[in-house]
Amino acid sequence: MAEKRSADNAEQVNRRGRRRSTTAADLERAAFDLFDRHGFDATTVEEIAAAAGISKRTFFRYFESKNDVVWGSFSEQLTVMRERFGRCPEDQPIMDAVRTVVVEFNRFDSTQAPWHRKRMELILGVPALHAHSTLRYREWRDVVAEFVGGRLGLPVRELLPQSVAHAALGVAVAAYEHWLSGPEVELTDVLDRAFRNLATGFAV
Repeated sequence: MAEKRSADNAEQVNRRGRRRSTTAADLERAAFDLFDRHGFDATTVEEIAAAAGISKRTFFRYFESKNDVVWGSFSEQLTVMRERFGRCPEDQPIMDAVRTVVVEFNRFDSTQAPWHRKRMELILGVPALHAHSTLRYREWRDVVAEFVGGRLGLPVRELLPQSVAHAALGVAVAAYEHWLSGPEVELTDVLDRAFRNLATGFAV
C-alpha cells in the first residue's frame, strides 16, 4: 500500500509538469526525515523518491539502494581520507598519522554534526544495515592498510597493515558509540583520546 501511494504521488508530480532540481543531499534529508518518522525498515525507496519530488527511477541515479542513502557520499569521503594520508609528513609516526587523519576525517561543521549523528545512529543501530556496513567498513580499513603498508614497504594484505586497520576501525566504532551515548560529548575529542590510547597499546 505504501509503495503504491508513493509511486502515485511521484506520478502526480510528473503529470503536473513540475520540474525540480534534486541533489543527493536532498534525497538524504528526505530519507532521514522518513526514517525518523516511520523507521528505516518501514520506509521504502518509493516513499523517499516521492518525498524528494522525483521518480523511483531517478532515485537510482543517485543511490544503488536504500542502504546507500544512509552512507551518503562515503566513497568520495574516502578519497579525501586517502589524500590526507598522502599529505602526512614522512617522518610522522604511523599511529600518530592514523590518529590525525581519522580525527580530521570526522571533523564536521556544527550545522552538519546533527546529520552525522543521525547517520551513525542508523549505521550502528539498525540490524538491517549491518551486512551492508561490513562492506563499507572494509573500504575504510583498506585506506588505512594502504597507508600503513606503503610506509612499511609491505603488501596491503600482510598481517601488520591489516592488524592496524582492523584495530583502528574497532577504536573508531567504540568512539562513535561513546559519542552517541551523550550529546555533550565532542566526537573529535573522543576519537583523539581513543587513538592516543591505541598508540600506547592501551597502557594504564
